[in-house]
Amino acid sequence: MKSNIETKIKKISADILKDYGQGRTIDKMNAFTSPDMDVVVDILDKLQKILFPGYYRNKNFHFYTAENNLQTLVEDVLFNLTKQISMYLRYLPEYKDADFRTVKDKAQETAMEFMSRIPKIRDLVETSVQAEFDGDPAAFNKDEIIFCYPGMYAIMVFRLAHEFYDLGVPMLPRIMSEYAHSKTGIDIHPGATIGRYFFIDHGTGIVVGETTIIGDNVKVYQGVTIGALSTRGGQTLRSKKRHPTIEDNVTIYSGASILGGDTVIGHDSVIGGNTFITMSVPPESNVSIKSQELHISNKKGKTNSEAKDLEQAATWFYTI
Repeated sequence: MKSNIETKIKKISADILKDYGQGRTIDKMNAFTSPDMDVVVDILDKLQKILFPGYYRNKNFHFYTAENNLQTLVEDVLFNLTKQISMYLRYLPEYKDADFRTVKDKAQETAMEFMSRIPKIRDLVETSVQAEFDGDPAAFNKDEIIFCYPGMYAIMVFRLAHEFYDLGVPMLPRIMSEYAHSKTGIDIHPGATIGRYFFIDHGTGIVVGETTIIGDNVKVYQGVTIGALSTRGGQTLRSKKRHPTIEDNVTIYSGASILGGDTVIGHDSVIGGNTFITMSVPPESNVSIKSQELHISNKKGKTNSEAKDLEQAATWFYTI
């Protein structure tokens, strides 16, 4: 019996190995020179500790001074970033066949430049902490926002990933943003441009496309899509403005979809829940669904007038 199972296992393994030899994209076996998702997640974890030194710390080590702790983290992140960036650079034509030293030097230069931008990233993240606290009456304090809010985590990862995107590092920023997406349900492409005091409330289901431009003091609720009007052009649309521009001081309520590269939402506008927008909106506009109808049946214990009152109240709620 055992020998029969071993024979079958060997046969299955041989068939799979044979299938590996077809030269397709999924047949690559360069495991030791490919990006490592676990290392990227570890880098994100350490960067979070650097961004929020009083909130997250390495429990495996004890340091007497903040300086020693920070230097250890910075050295660790730089070392691993340089290794990872070296792998990602190989995806660029100019580095595909470059010698090891050239690629490593460029990777180290990029990693150092990224780390030098940490104070700028922290400043932007702080504005979102403030916006979340100012805009959410359910927030007990700012510590709760940093520890608990998925929107805060997604914004933090976006700020980090966006700098790598800006530095021209392929794939790494997308891996970071997709990890945040898997954790929070919030999908922000690292190529998006987002201003200060960006506030995400609840967050699940939010999508922000690559060429989106968002101004300052913008508030976005769950289920919002800021996306492309059409992707039927595929790769021919690369580098073209496909996603909307959201100007300053705009609030976008849950379930709204705003689509198209030519679509501009003017400053100080309010976009109501479940709206579908494919054209520009002037500044200081209130956009809502007109004549939303709800039909409420008369249940036991409710008079016809009570049911009618409920229906009118619900209709009013969905049109404000």
